[in-house]
Amino acid sequence: MMRSFLLQWVCGLALIANGGLAAENFDVVVYGATPAGVCAATAAGRAGAKVALVEPLPVVGGMMSSGLSFSDSNQCDRRTLGGLFEEFHLRVEADYRKRGVTLPYEVAVKDNRPWTYEPHVAEQVFHDLLREAGVQIFTGQQLVSAVKEGPRIREIKTDHGEFAGREFVDASYEGDLLAAAKVSFVVGRESKQQYGETLAGQQYKKPRMAFSPRDAAGKLLPLMTAESAGPDEGDAHIMTYSWRITMTKVPGNSVPQVQPPNYDPARFELARRLLQSGKDPRMVAVDIYPIPGDKVDVNNGIGRQISMGLIGAADAWPNASPAERAKIWQRHKDYALEFLWFLGHDPAVPEAIRADISSYGFARDENATPDHWPPVIYIREARRMLGEFVMTQADIRKEITKPDSIGIGSFPVDSHDCQRVPTEDGGWVNEGTIFPVHMAGTKYGQPYQLPYRAILPKRAECDNLLVPVCLSASHVALGSVRVEPTWMVLGQSAGVAAAFAAKKDVPVQDLPVPELEERLRVVHQVLDLRPEHLAAVQ
Repeated sequence: MMRSFLLQWVCGLALIANGGLAAENFDVVVYGATPAGVCAATAAGRAGAKVALVEPLPVVGGMMSSGLSFSDSNQCDRRTLGGLFEEFHLRVEADYRKRGVTLPYEVAVKDNRPWTYEPHVAEQVFHDLLREAGVQIFTGQQLVSAVKEGPRIREIKTDHGEFAGREFVDASYEGDLLAAAKVSFVVGRESKQQYGETLAGQQYKKPRMAFSPRDAAGKLLPLMTAESAGPDEGDAHIMTYSWRITMTKVPGNSVPQVQPPNYDPARFELARRLLQSGKDPRMVAVDIYPIPGDKVDVNNGIGRQISMGLIGAADAWPNASPAERAKIWQRHKDYALEFLWFLGHDPAVPEAIRADISSYGFARDENATPDHWPPVIYIREARRMLGEFVMTQADIRKEITKPDSIGIGSFPVDSHDCQRVPTEDGGWVNEGTIFPVHMAGTKYGQPYQLPYRAILPKRAECDNLLVPVCLSASHVALGSVRVEPTWMVLGQSAGVAAAFAAKKDVPVQDLPVPELEERLRVVHQVLDLRPEHLAAVQ
């Protein structure tokens, strides 16, 4: 009988991409085969470095290979996204064209149509990039420790091998390598006062619901997170995790939904009351985006009151052990399956919605697991490094120029829900939501330069590590940086910097920025803001 993906993960039995696991020396070791990690490894390999890409899961490409099928660049200024981000999409476009499939967009046209693709196509393109760059891939490698001498990492140890390197890149969604290397980090939200951020701390952007979130005994219903939001002083909450599920209605490729074994209709009493309150039924729903192959990408809805995100259940994930994360992963999967079943079958849901949701099945040709469930949970936020420079709300809204630019970000800051709590008037409210704010007259956020210093640890803590994903940023700033297009830009720049530092044999903090920027421009990274970006904040 085929083992489940979860058991493979917990027991360390995931596939090993290449056979030899004896200790080996590399110029650059990248931990985390996220899109940023793939870009870092590819960029370092193309720069002539000997590169290892080490990943705990049996998948390369992170969320983009696991259901995230247009990666949010539709809310970015695509004129600022060059380098490997653009190359990836050009390769996707060429793959579909070769097979006679016409996509509803052209990569050469930098508008805001979704650039969609199927997850298995994304994963194949990522593998092609890595193979051509000579990168050695090691999957099924859960990080155990980092061995340091002074401020330098000498090697990392996983549950299946050891990887020595001159330079390291932590491209994991969680920041596991930076934590193992004893680099300072934070989890959770700052207060408004800490960095002077109006969007920090508690945020009440969604309307309050007037009906009771309690049962007959006065106990909070399931899906509520706490009796109160607590003081507005900063906290350990992070935005909700969820999934990007690839589904289809195509006969032969659709694996039908079945009632989850532990499904309890009482779990969704809060949603049932909302639907019966006369409110718009779309407040209890998922977001569904069409993608190639007659499939859809199913997402948590940031604008919904109750959706596929299990609010409050991910707070422990960043610092949890692999075994603890496996339990959290399963809780999120169980909830998502049960919520889809609720939407497709509960009498409180309008009949048209029930008929639509229940007609979808899981795409058989995606996700090589027995039930075709995506292996990567949608981690929107985890650890955040406290490095050489902390990006804050000001850096993504007003103080947008930097002397050490390694790319451009332009996704509008947002945050999915962090809490769901009762109100003093007997109702309840979702807390923590930040809705995207676009630059006037555009469909993207305020573009800003990404500083090299933000991916650097403090020199005394580590001098051969670069962190492009869990970079040094506040919760608010990460709400803009946290999308794959920006992380891919940062990943490529980190890979170029790592190869450069290995060649010069200097701490990453001592790389000459003008020379680094010159190398980045050669590989088509966009480092400069356009005149209209600068005019917007004057």
